[in-house]
Amino acid sequence: MQHRALGRSGLSIAPVVFGGNVFGWTADEPTSFRLLDAFTDAGYNAIDTADLYSRWVDGHQGGESETVIGNWLSRGGVARDKVVIVTKVGMDMGQGKPALSARWIMQAAENSLRRLKTDYIDLYLSHTFDAESPHEETLAAYARLKEQGKIRAIGCSNFSAEQMQSSFDVAKAAGLPAYDVLQPEYNLYSRDKFEGPLAELCQREAIGVISYYALAAGFLTGKYRKKEDTEGKARSYRVGDYLNTKGFAILGALDQVATETGTTPATVAIAWVAARPGITAPIASATSLSQLESLTRAGDLQLTEDQLARLNAAGI
Repeated sequence: MQHRALGRSGLSIAPVVFGGNVFGWTADEPTSFRLLDAFTDAGYNAIDTADLYSRWVDGHQGGESETVIGNWLSRGGVARDKVVIVTKVGMDMGQGKPALSARWIMQAAENSLRRLKTDYIDLYLSHTFDAESPHEETLAAYARLKEQGKIRAIGCSNFSAEQMQSSFDVAKAAGLPAYDVLQPEYNLYSRDKFEGPLAELCQREAIGVISYYALAAGFLTGKYRKKEDTEGKARSYRVGDYLNTKGFAILGALDQVATETGTTPATVAIAWVAARPGITAPIASATSLSQLESLTRAGDLQLTEDQLARLNAAGI
């Protein structure tokens, strides 16, 4: 499996990242273990999670995904240094605001390390911009965690180009570590949140990019073709936004390319993201081994220029 440098972070990852939001939610622990085993057996190494996952479920407190990953790591089936663990801080865990204060970051990191049953986090992300926490305070907390050996690299998720640039300016002026990685929403349907100034900034500053929602909440798998298809589905809450002329054009292009390549629309959708300028690797989730196969096949699928052009045109 060909790995890619994750920007200037010093980390190297395979071309698809496993989205761990499903662990402890729509995938129970035994299922999650099977998925993680199959994922790493296929040569992939990066797993994305967050302290928030899956706090939105009734009876959950957050940290369920990290706990599953920690239990999987503790079995010793895969050496710790062979996997890249990405987790995040900064969403509502009941701690109150500000969400990226130094005090909360230090506490949240310890909580994540305990749940993950590891001594260090490979990549620690600010989950979303927090206007109440100055960049200097947040970055100083990350600097301490780096000095303590508890995190290896830092990044941010859901930041605008202006917010990222401001953080870079503060880091340079204060002699603090800067964000090495960005995690934006990006897929064939939703492109404007990354393309343009944000993508240009990341390429100019050698920022690694691991994008989420590669399958647009499952819409780009092709299993949701009408409103009735979404009823009673735990992960389909956003799919209604895509059931329109643009969405159907994208599905048509995906169906065509999937037939040409002997794969699935999901595999093609993920491979399209992985081939985009400035993207290191897309994040995608799976709750079954058949879904996982679509994910892992994407890392090896090389789309032709003609196929990429047709997909690009459908998403505009």
